[in-house]
Amino acid sequence: MMTSEQTSQNDTGANNRPPSAEPAAALPSEAQPAPPAASQQLEAGRTLPPAMPGLRAAACGLLTGILFTLVILFAAPVLREWLFAILPESQFSLETRNMDIAQLQREVQQAGKRIASLQRRMEALVPRQPYVIVNSSGNRIYVMSGKKLLHEGICSTGSYVLLKAQDDRQWIFSTPRGMFRIQGKVKNPVWRMPDWAFIEEGRPVPPPNSPERFERGVLGDYALAFGNGYLIHGTLYQRLLGMPVTHGCVRLGDDDLRIVYQKLELGSKVFIY
Repeated sequence: MMTSEQTSQNDTGANNRPPSAEPAAALPSEAQPAPPAASQQLEAGRTLPPAMPGLRAAACGLLTGILFTLVILFAAPVLREWLFAILPESQFSLETRNMDIAQLQREVQQAGKRIASLQRRMEALVPRQPYVIVNSSGNRIYVMSGKKLLHEGICSTGSYVLLKAQDDRQWIFSTPRGMFRIQGKVKNPVWRMPDWAFIEEGRPVPPPNSPERFERGVLGDYALAFGNGYLIHGTLYQRLLGMPVTHGCVRLGDDDLRIVYQKLELGSKVFIY
C-alpha cells in the first residue's frame, strides 16, 4: 500500500519529467467518430457518385463526330460552290464541266427526239372520223372528232351485280373495257331478251325464238351494237342516268343518244375505260 508521501513524490516526479519526443498515442477506436454508412449517405443527400471521366469523354467525342458529319453533309455543296466562285478554276475542272454540259445537251436532244416520236405515234392512233369515249367509272360519255370535243353527256354502265341460276350458270353485269367498233346501227330497236332477263325476274325461260323474248320500246329510239351483244341504247329509266345500273350496255338519254347515232358510223371506234 502506498503512503500519501509516496503518492505526492510520484506526482512531483511526473510533473518534473521532460516531455517525450514520441507523438501522442492515437485515441482509442471508441473515441474516433465512425464514418456514416453508405445507406445513410444516400438517404441524407440522395446523391450518386459522379460519372466516370472516360464515359464523359466518349459521349462528347460521339456528339462532336455527329455534328461534324452533319456539317459536312449539308455544307459541302455550298462550300464547293463558294470555292468555284472564289478560286480560279483549273483547266481540268473546266474541261470536266464542259464535257458534262455537252453530254447533258446530247441527252436532252435524244430525249426530245423520243418524245417527238411518241407524239407522232399517239397522233396516228387518234381516229380521224368521229368516235366516242365512255368513262365507266364516272359514267360520262364524250363524242370526239380528232382531238376536238363535239359533245359530252352522262350515261349509265354495268352494275357489277352477280346473278346465279339454279343450273349453276351465272352472270356478272359489267361493261367491257377496251377499244371496240360500231358493228350495227338500228332505229326503233327491239330487245331480244336473253335467259338472264327471265331468271332475274323469276320467270321460266322460254324457247330461243319464243315471242316472249321480244320486247319493244325499252331500248329508246336508237341502238348501236359494239360486239358480243353489248349496245349503246336509250332507256325508260332516265332518272337513273349517271349511275352504274345496267346489265353491261351503255345507256344514254334521248338527246345524247340522238347525237351519238348521228355522229358515229359503222366502223367508228368506241373507247371504254
